[in-house]
Amino acid sequence: MRRSFRDAIVGISILGGIVAFGGSMLWLRGIKVGANTWSIKANFSDASGLSEGSPVTYRGILVGSIGRIEIKPENIQATLKLEKKNLLLPKPIVARLIKNSLLGSDVQVALISSGKVYQNSPLPIDPDCNSNEIICEGDSIEGEALTSISSLTTELDRIVKKAGEEDIIEKLVSSADQFDRTQKELEDLILQAREEIYRAQPIIVELIEASRHINNILAAIDNPKTLNDIKETANNTRSLSKKIDAFGTDINKIIEDEELMNALRSVTIGLGQFFNEIYPSKSLP
Repeated sequence: MRRSFRDAIVGISILGGIVAFGGSMLWLRGIKVGANTWSIKANFSDASGLSEGSPVTYRGILVGSIGRIEIKPENIQATLKLEKKNLLLPKPIVARLIKNSLLGSDVQVALISSGKVYQNSPLPIDPDCNSNEIICEGDSIEGEALTSISSLTTELDRIVKKAGEEDIIEKLVSSADQFDRTQKELEDLILQAREEIYRAQPIIVELIEASRHINNILAAIDNPKTLNDIKETANNTRSLSKKIDAFGTDINKIIEDEELMNALRSVTIGLGQFFNEIYPSKSLP
């Protein structure tokens, strides 16, 4: 009896140690047993360093962990288990693989969002969740691979090979020559423009003088005294024109009067004869 009791205590202690160790490992991995989670999918072209249980962060805060990782022909698809039901992730959003230390550490997924959260938006687990505004449960997002020295070297090699294939160096030299020619033409154009401006300078001076005279004339016309003089001159001219018209009308009436004209003709003839009698003309030798 005493031995059976001791064996039971040892078994319970071992079982408790196993449970505690397992719980500690799950806690260190960021996994909470019995927590209500929701999940989304992240597609990566290269998921180097990513493993199941890797932490998932949003703005530096731990919000979940990596669940199942599936290798597909077109990409690597990881299930992101998020623990916060009220976590609103506005679109557009990407899942970026990062390391939280420059000296090397486990790879984690950082959710990067550049969108705006709308007020009163439904929660991601709600049936009426708007997938056009926020990430809803079951949605898929694009992932960005981890940038490393090897990937940078590979990309640099690819750029160098592409540069060699497309003769980029020769194109750059040709572009530099074209730029030099364009610069020379631009300098010639600037010199020609300066010569044209120098030639047009006298005309510009005359235009300025003419503009000044016009401004003086307009200023004089705008003077109330000048305007009054112009009005009086116009009125006097109009009155003189009326008098000349009246005088011409009277002359026409006199010319049209035959009796008056005959009388004037007779008077003119009589005066001529009178002066001939008083001052007789001398006969020519």
